[in-house]
Amino acid sequence: METNSNSASSKPSASSLRWRILSRAVLHRAKNPDESQLGMKLISRKAAKGFNLIPCQLLNHDHESRDAQFCYTLPTQGCPKLVLTQRLNNNADLTDFEICNRHNIDNTGIVCQWPSEDVLAYYCLSHADMFRSKRVIELGSGYGLAGLTIAATTEALEVVISDGNPQVVDYILHNINTNSGAFGETRVKPMKLHWNEKEVSNLSHTFDVIVASDCTFFKEFHKDLAQVTELLLKKPGPSEAIFFSPKRGNSLDKFLEEIKDNGLLFSITEIYDTEIWNRHQQFMNGDESWPGYEKDHCYPLLIRITR
Repeated sequence: METNSNSASSKPSASSLRWRILSRAVLHRAKNPDESQLGMKLISRKAAKGFNLIPCQLLNHDHESRDAQFCYTLPTQGCPKLVLTQRLNNNADLTDFEICNRHNIDNTGIVCQWPSEDVLAYYCLSHADMFRSKRVIELGSGYGLAGLTIAATTEALEVVISDGNPQVVDYILHNINTNSGAFGETRVKPMKLHWNEKEVSNLSHTFDVIVASDCTFFKEFHKDLAQVTELLLKKPGPSEAIFFSPKRGNSLDKFLEEIKDNGLLFSITEIYDTEIWNRHQQFMNGDESWPGYEKDHCYPLLIRITR
């Protein structure tokens, strides 16, 4: 159901939701595990498995650490496995709050991996030709699964995996180094990128492809995200941005208004992959592996943005 102006005053603000998800994560170890999921459900109906398109296995967890190593098995013959170090879900501390406040950033990327990233990585794996010999940047990447998948499987010229959170960028760098043997000739590097930057040294208008997932929820960041998308898309010459995002009331529509205001074109595709659509239908028909699944909040639409 779309949010309307009459009910907006009764709903939590974007910033309060951002703080709530982090506070729930901080209190996770002290509270009942079922209760600790409430903050996550307010944000995106996040479930432990999501679409489960890329099989993931826990490799190693030091119980004195918040981090763990996970192995992702890319579901295409001949593709390498990827090993990512990431936070255990809902495991944050006060340092995360301080960094979020200091940098004015959405810090949810460090709390867990969101379902749309799994969909983005799977889609990129299935459409490798669009990245071959191209310069690619991932925005708001979190731990970098999609960017690493592109780097390891598509023969891209360069892949930049970016996030605005310096903590997350440290994880990205670690994960790039861990998987460096899988990239062949593709150049791969991390980048701390705030969407409100007006100039990006040596990178403005240079990327053939931009990818992003689950980046349109917070309306306060829509204008900056649309502007940085225009800034990074290559010109002259063909270029496009590939975004995956659930509709979430009118949030996606509001973002696309900003895209139009920046002189860009877009298309929306609902059914873009048979396997993903089939899993969506299973969830809609009562598959209990994703409790609380709702199309509006959980199913990522494919947004293609061009000049």
